[in-house]
Amino acid sequence: MKLKVLGCNGGIGGGAHTTAMLLDEDILIDAGTGVGNLSLEELLKIDHVFVTHAHLDHIAFIPFLVDTVGCQREQPLIVHALPETLSSLQQHIFNWHIWPDFTKIPNTTRPYMRLESLSVGTAIVLNGRRITPLPSNHTVPSVGFWLDSGQASLAFTGDTTTHDPFWEVINQIDNLRYLIIESAFSNAKQDIAIRSKHFCPALLIEEFKKLQRDVDIYITHLRQEEAEQTMREIMAGVSDLHPQRLLYQQIFEF
Repeated sequence: MKLKVLGCNGGIGGGAHTTAMLLDEDILIDAGTGVGNLSLEELLKIDHVFVTHAHLDHIAFIPFLVDTVGCQREQPLIVHALPETLSSLQQHIFNWHIWPDFTKIPNTTRPYMRLESLSVGTAIVLNGRRITPLPSNHTVPSVGFWLDSGQASLAFTGDTTTHDPFWEVINQIDNLRYLIIESAFSNAKQDIAIRSKHFCPALLIEEFKKLQRDVDIYITHLRQEEAEQTMREIMAGVSDLHPQRLLYQQIFEF
């Protein structure tokens, strides 16, 4: 597997993009604003979108993607998500008011887009690549994703906060090589992090005590105005784990 980071920030502007990652050439993990930097040729190759949750910074470019390439595709774009997330997409985005319902365009027999439900712990296998939804704890129903090539694995938390079931799964992945985990706020905004069910360094440092695997750790969802401060606060508490800041266009091969 080859995973390319298209966006990993908590906002936009100045070259920052919200969460999106391209797995090989045909799978998106979330579809934030970074998807907009792909060429038309690259967009046409995307067959699947795996969505962690329904918040706009993770789904913003699904409507533009299907609108751009739908009429040029022979098969529908498949969006994989929890039933609650799919319901939110249908009710609030693809509702003929905000955007057309592409599950019915040009018709229900051969639509431009198809929605498929995920469940935590149940793997989807695509050409030998295993994608498994991971437990998550956010303000809306959400998942992370475990990407397993057979040789090695990468785990992505999505948006989350303290959650023992996540670590119970992670610690059982024998071939885990990479962990991408969020910290959306610095410690100065710990109260906001708690209310919005995100991590800040103080919360994240406590969570890392549950990690029993030797993995490379990358921090995502950093807010531009406090990213450096947030990373300093994380490093001060877990310098032995050597966490690194996830970067735009960073590539993982596993």
